[in-house]
Amino acid sequence: MVERFPLKKNDLPLPPPLSQLIGPSFILLGLGLGSGELILWPYLTSNYGLGIIWGAVIGITIQFFINMEVERYALIYGESIFVGFARLFRFLPIWFIITTILGFGWPGIGLTGATLISNAFGIDQPRVVGIVLFILIGLILSVGKELYKTVEKFEKILIGVGVPLIFIITVYFAKPVDYGMLIKGIMGQGEGFNFLPPGIALLTFLGALAYAGAGGNLNLAQSFYIRDKGYGMGKYADKIKGLFTGKAEIEDVSLSGSTFEPHEEHLKIFKQWWKAINIEHAVVFWFLGLFTILLLALLAYATAYGQPGNASGINFILNEANIIAGKTLPLIGTLFLVVTGVMLSATQLTVLDSTSRIITENILLLKNKTNQITKTYYLVLWVQILLGIFIFLIGFGEPRTLITIGAVFNAIAMFFYIGLILFLNNRVLHVKLRPSMFRNLVLVFAFIFFGVFSAYSIFQNFLK
Repeated sequence: MVERFPLKKNDLPLPPPLSQLIGPSFILLGLGLGSGELILWPYLTSNYGLGIIWGAVIGITIQFFINMEVERYALIYGESIFVGFARLFRFLPIWFIITTILGFGWPGIGLTGATLISNAFGIDQPRVVGIVLFILIGLILSVGKELYKTVEKFEKILIGVGVPLIFIITVYFAKPVDYGMLIKGIMGQGEGFNFLPPGIALLTFLGALAYAGAGGNLNLAQSFYIRDKGYGMGKYADKIKGLFTGKAEIEDVSLSGSTFEPHEEHLKIFKQWWKAINIEHAVVFWFLGLFTILLLALLAYATAYGQPGNASGINFILNEANIIAGKTLPLIGTLFLVVTGVMLSATQLTVLDSTSRIITENILLLKNKTNQITKTYYLVLWVQILLGIFIFLIGFGEPRTLITIGAVFNAIAMFFYIGLILFLNNRVLHVKLRPSMFRNLVLVFAFIFFGVFSAYSIFQNFLK
């Protein structure tokens, strides 16, 4: 391995009980809630029915395997996967900086949250509410004692409150025939079509595929969170402190990790870790994530499907709220808007945290530095917040379009980095720590899948 960003050597610690490992997948699940789960998949099902929901099952399953390969690297090296990429290709950080900005620089998720909250309280200035939310997000991320713990705690509370409430509303509204359509949709059978309905906007469907989970470069951010949680060699990694902690703590953070000698005892411990983190991610990210996607798609179908105006902006969510209010109590419809709006705002917080981490690390890797991460992180964070506010101020007011634009960039980014992960984990890792043939084949399938869909969408919409 190239000697840029040298690795230290340490013993691989024993894994703690599974209950103590739960956390990083909640953050990634929270990242997915605000894009695919709450917006794009319900938008598609409210307009085209449940026959397209098979795409969500494929999308989140692919992302499970992608995320686990990201976790594999961070578990073994106690650093983010971006450091590994930078060791392979000197100028690769430029790509990740650009694609992260293009994919997530559009504040569509935050604007959607602000729009729903504004509608709930009768405020006719959603962009002003969006600006307030962005400033509040910056303050929350800046004042916490330790950044990772702040984000993890925030997402656990929000998911723990929001998902059960949506579950209760869905069970109340969904009829047996709706559940039957959901099962058929998982198999690709729609109302008068198989897999894809005539006239569906392919860019939106591609974006929903990319957002069935976190999506884009945010999947790679999982390596930050499992490192900060202390998975494997992450036990020895430095943590990003809050902006207002002591100066010495802010300065003393390094990007470079450490690894272990692959002798028999360490390999045995690694297998224990690998089993535990697969269970954690399968239960929290895959099962709970898929459950939430199906739940929200079913609710959209049971309430808003066939309603006029669904295709325009985020009217489908407002239609859902109006029908919920009309068939229960006005307060329930308002509560639905508030909860979804807050969940989207929380997703924007996690997106800003993840993108700031990605951009920060890649800037420092490009400059050949492995310290000054905390100061750079907060500079990048507040620049992104100001950029989002600027986009609000110049008049962008249609959040779903912003989300779809970002999602297409993210699908292309995923195609590219899946190939990089395959190359990195099969070349750099010790032969006994590399992915199995099955996992490699899944990633090859994902690489081809996102490549074909990205190329076809670009051709259909920009080159034809």
